Amino acid sequence: MTVELRPWTLEDAPALWAASRQSPDLESQFGSADLATVDQARDYIGTQLPLTVSRRNWAITIEGVAAGNVGLSAIDRHHGTAWTYYWLTSAARGRGYAVRALATIAAAAFEDGLFRLELGHRVNNPASCKVATGAGFVPEGLERQKLLYGTERFDVETNARLRTDLSPNLKMLALSR
Repeated sequence: MTVELRPWTLEDAPALWAASRQSPDLESQFGSADLATVDQARDYIGTQLPLTVSRRNWAITIEGVAAGNVGLSAIDRHHGTAWTYYWLTSAARGRGYAVRALATIAAAAFEDGLFRLELGHRVNNPASCKVATGAGFVPEGLERQKLLYGTERFDVETNARLRTDLSPNLKMLALSR
């Protein structure tokens, strides 16, 4: 199975649309975006997923088809920091792809001069915690009731990885920039 990271393209719109339909739990990953049609998914790719100076997103592809995302945002060159995030379709979960994607992006970010990468995951999401720690991110603390989804608030565990931390012993994914 070939799993790679590459920039999103407008041709990925059908896969993004399908991901939003097949994995309803991803709704929080898309913010307030409406991905009800392939055209809306195409617009989302064009506006929210491009590689920019302050934000970078890569499609996690399986056999060339986008099945997830891994990214950096709030890139601050002065402090050498960024926020990281990831998601996979439900069909692609449980195979270590997100762990390897996150570790690959972290290594690339450190090579690019960043020093500290941060992420947060809901404490009621042990799979996301496993991705973070598997990619070498160390738990740093709890942010009580930080996120609001619908009418329910969720605690978030914050994790970070420093350039000086030990790298996890993982096979990195091919990365296109």
